[in-house]
Amino acid sequence: MFGLFQKKKSLLESGLLHGAVDNHSHILWGVDDGVRTQEESLSILAYLEEAGLTDLWLTPHTMEDVPNTTEGLKARFAELQAVYHGGITLHLASEYMIDTLFTQRLEARDLLLHGTNKVLVETSTWSPPVGFWETLGDIMVSGYTPILAHPERYRYLEDKDYARLHEMGVLMQLNLPSIIGHYGPGSVQRAMKLLDKGWYCMVGSDCHRSKVIRDWYSRPVLSKKILAQLEPLMKPTF
Repeated sequence: MFGLFQKKKSLLESGLLHGAVDNHSHILWGVDDGVRTQEESLSILAYLEEAGLTDLWLTPHTMEDVPNTTEGLKARFAELQAVYHGGITLHLASEYMIDTLFTQRLEARDLLLHGTNKVLVETSTWSPPVGFWETLGDIMVSGYTPILAHPERYRYLEDKDYARLHEMGVLMQLNLPSIIGHYGPGSVQRAMKLLDKGWYCMVGSDCHRSKVIRDWYSRPVLSKKILAQLEPLMKPTF
């Protein structure tokens, strides 16, 4: 009975961000729908460093509507490295929408990888892309391991689909704001199922705005059980 009344904690006060890795963010300014200015990028980095983060993956969108180039993202990343003098180790990858542009980049092997031969991919929240399962297979045949970003947000996926992804060897990345409630109760429920099964391999903030991450990371909504499930996912995987 006592466990029912245990105090819930925020991600900040839990201490899980100390020594943690954020595997998914849109903090690289001016390249997608994420952070707009260099000043905001540096402000978020200072906040995350104070929280204890040690590594951050900058994963700007690449899609038909946001056709970032590998060279362009590397150039902006170099600009950030030149002005950021804090203690977080920065890494560059991209979050690729599974669409025609991604197919072209995959065929050309023109990808910003997330660690060793891993590629971060996403789809629409509402419906799968044409050839979704085939494209995941093509990624693997090409020698890469797909990381599916925030699968708990995809309303079209059913329990059997998550099981199929796991059996295929597709890695799954949890958005921390999902488990906190940022995307609504459906995403919380799906995230809880995947956490209970142990099918996530990493976490990310998917941070687009300073105010949002500061707000959600401060909300005392996480139970002791959830914090225990999150802890191993906060560590380096590359």
